[in-house]
Amino acid sequence: MLELSKRRCAAAPCAAFVLLTTVVVSAQQPQRVERVDVARVLIDARVVDATGQPVLGLDSENFEVEIDGQHARVESVQWNGDTQQSTIQSTGRVGVLEPENHGRLIVVLVQKSLERPRVAGLLRLLQDSNRLLARLTPDDRVAVLSFDSHLKIWLDFTDDLDRVQTVLMEEVMHGNPNSIEPALGPSLLGQLSQERGRKTYEIEEALQLLGDALEPLPGSKSVVIIGYGFGRLTVTLGIPGATLGDGYDEARAALQAARAAVFCLDVTMADYHTFEFGLETVAEETGGFFARTYLFAQRAVERVANALIGHYVLFTEKPDVGPGIHRIAVRLVGANGTVLARRSFVD
Repeated sequence: MLELSKRRCAAAPCAAFVLLTTVVVSAQQPQRVERVDVARVLIDARVVDATGQPVLGLDSENFEVEIDGQHARVESVQWNGDTQQSTIQSTGRVGVLEPENHGRLIVVLVQKSLERPRVAGLLRLLQDSNRLLARLTPDDRVAVLSFDSHLKIWLDFTDDLDRVQTVLMEEVMHGNPNSIEPALGPSLLGQLSQERGRKTYEIEEALQLLGDALEPLPGSKSVVIIGYGFGRLTVTLGIPGATLGDGYDEARAALQAARAAVFCLDVTMADYHTFEFGLETVAEETGGFFARTYLFAQRAVERVANALIGHYVLFTEKPDVGPGIHRIAVRLVGANGTVLARRSFVD
């Protein structure tokens, strides 16, 4: 009995060791965890009141989003501008969202014309361009392009707003740009050049090239077109109208892929004209707006200047839809204002 008791006592530590080893090994075994990755869509949304001032202080509960008619949950909202600071909550997903670049990227594209109904309004607006730049900050960057018989690059992105104003007021209408070097920060010249611009003869192609040049740059961008419109003249039952040119779809897709909202200031000295259709369409489909300058030029310019102050980025779940072109609809909830956002995106 004494020998048996000794054998039992000696066996007890071995059993404990085996049990402990089993627990440790079990703890080290990889655990299978079910994980479902949901794609996200970034939607840039500007919300303005009746006077064109941005509506501030909104969050995810103030936005309803539909993609292809299906509800898309807005996970979080970030304001990007100079009047309010906020941040997107961490999602824990690497590569889902890159931080916005400090400062805004703005391109001013002047559509030149010497025809009588256009030139007077164009000169008036360029001389008043200081209003367009009045709300910008030292962190913002502005590039200047023009289009007449072809596309010209006057300034790559720069924070020298005095130089921007001089180019707009004194040089765009009366000369040709000099050769320019790429900007030290964000630059259009990685994808665009004066030589390529000289071979660009349609405004739709110029917009596509601009979108392609903006797409690699971080964050959202704004394009301000100071011009008179585009499209093809049509006559139906004796009534003149316009359709969009063959290159418009590519231009729209490039601008949307670049997250570039287009704001159009129509300089034509008329209450209505045929080719404003092109300006209206590209503005609506990219998340900007169209404004005539014939009667209330200063008001129109100030509306654009206010819209450039900032915008919201909606971090939105993508519903179960296949690849292709998807429609976007954004509505405001629990607040008053008008939402400006792109109408579609390509997956």
